[in-house]
Amino acid sequence: MTIDQLKNLDTSKFTKAADAWSAVSNRAGAARGRVDSEMLAKLNATQKGDAATAATADLARLGRNYQYIQVECGLIRTALDGLAEELTAPQRKLKQALEDAQELKFTVKPDGSVEYPRASFATLPAPAQQQPARFGDASFLTKAADPNQAKAQEIAARIGQALQEASEIDGRYARVLEKLKADPDLNKTDWSDIAQDAEGVRGANRCFSGAKIPKDKSPKENAEWWKSLSQAERDEYAVLYPASIGKMDGLPSDVRDEANRIVLAETRLKVERELREAEANPPQSAPRYNPITGLPIQGGGAWEKWECRKKELQGQIAGMNMIQKRFDATGAEGLPDAYLLGFDAEKLGRVIIANGNPDTAEHTAVYVPGTTARLSDSEKEMDKMAALWRESRGMPGNPSVSTITWIGYDAPQSAYPGHNGDLLPEAASTSYADKAAPGLSKFLSGVQTAQGGPEGSHTTVIGHSYGTTVVGDTSMKHGLGADDVIAVASPGMLVGHAKELDAPEGHVWSEAASFGKDQVAAGGKLVGLGGGSPSSPFFTDPVGHILASRVPSDRNFGANIMQTDSNDHGGYWKDDSVSLTNQAAVVTKNYGVVKRD
Repeated sequence: MTIDQLKNLDTSKFTKAADAWSAVSNRAGAARGRVDSEMLAKLNATQKGDAATAATADLARLGRNYQYIQVECGLIRTALDGLAEELTAPQRKLKQALEDAQELKFTVKPDGSVEYPRASFATLPAPAQQQPARFGDASFLTKAADPNQAKAQEIAARIGQALQEASEIDGRYARVLEKLKADPDLNKTDWSDIAQDAEGVRGANRCFSGAKIPKDKSPKENAEWWKSLSQAERDEYAVLYPASIGKMDGLPSDVRDEANRIVLAETRLKVERELREAEANPPQSAPRYNPITGLPIQGGGAWEKWECRKKELQGQIAGMNMIQKRFDATGAEGLPDAYLLGFDAEKLGRVIIANGNPDTAEHTAVYVPGTTARLSDSEKEMDKMAALWRESRGMPGNPSVSTITWIGYDAPQSAYPGHNGDLLPEAASTSYADKAAPGLSKFLSGVQTAQGGPEGSHTTVIGHSYGTTVVGDTSMKHGLGADDVIAVASPGMLVGHAKELDAPEGHVWSEAASFGKDQVAAGGKLVGLGGGSPSSPFFTDPVGHILASRVPSDRNFGANIMQTDSNDHGGYWKDDSVSLTNQAAVVTKNYGVVKRD
């Protein structure tokens, strides 16, 4: 880059181009919203059959294509904005150096060397007094020392540094921008482009460092940071660091949703690629079967590791398909837009998904599932909250509702002895609840922060099975901030009375089927997940089971006992059931509708 090029560079051309790409990105985002919220929703609400199914798949793909355009154009915008901002600094350095040279009546040559008028000293040789000195030219060394020499040297160094910085910036962004283009064959364009392009822009862009994103801050602090940014800065961070933005409690739900959808799409492509590679490359030299017994080799053999990893990848894909299925179901039976508030495919996986925008909902229900909850089996948990949303919307007063499935922790995966050889099931341990509690409390606080505060929405926290233990642990150690708490089929909440929970007095509710239909409450008592003390060491329930602690379905726990018609441990969300109607009544503050037991 030459002196004239840098001096006369109009960085506003880059910012104007960035604004144009931003407009395209925003239009693509709006188009995706219309496809999902209007076209897809109306189609699902009014049409059924093979043709409707095919049209739904096409619209879902169209929505993802618009999202692709939105993100890629956002990356171009980010690169151009970064280029303009970074070039401003060396340009400012150059102009200041040139102004200093002009003030001293120095002459800056096109190659960056600096000529300066020699001082008029009688002691200087006559030829030296007649010729201007030129810093940057080796001949100055042969001339007598001059007071302007150091000044010229300093100006020449500043000019060289500015040109060097500008050239480095220009080259860095040129390489990135060259890659920000789609393949002429659009069939070869997929989300791997976005993952690679985002990595390239992150590497090039020094203005929007991930280090500036708050780490381990409260939802309120996260929200304040987000509000302090300009809209352009928010767009930059959301595109460059979607995983960080998507998990930040306290940010608006639509922001987290867009960021997490990017993470979901990138993760899907990565997992699908790894699965294809694994299937194409099974262990070659390792023995698969014991030559003596003929049985598969156990205990960490190459084949066992390969099959376990393949199964894990298949489970991740299954879970992501379930999330996409919920996206595509918008409009079916009136179901509102889905908001993906959290996603992670690693280990058991995480998925936090809302029916309707909780930021604007009059009533919000956060559901914490229990044993066996994980990404690969998340559909059944999401279906429960879809059913609760539909039932709640039918309550008196035409309430505005958002129901959220929070699979935000590693839930125990066994409810009975024998899992991994353990004598006690994982669900008998409180360690899972201890680890889950900080995250649940922070999420609940974040929801209320995004709503504008505790008064922004009536909040109900619902726990099912071991999920109620998580809710109890969270209440004791971190707080819930809930207006109502519903314990469904609870094995215990680690407290002995409803008054010990973080909810207004009289606003703790319990549903639990009889022992013949659901044994979890009795099992929880035996392993000590309840609280309080029995009146005698051998206190028994009406059917003779020894009890060691109180759980929400016990009368002396102090919860409002609701009727239930569930026939098993998972049947509390069946359509048109008393169990579901009771939950919906509490969620919408229609307490008079609740059928009590």
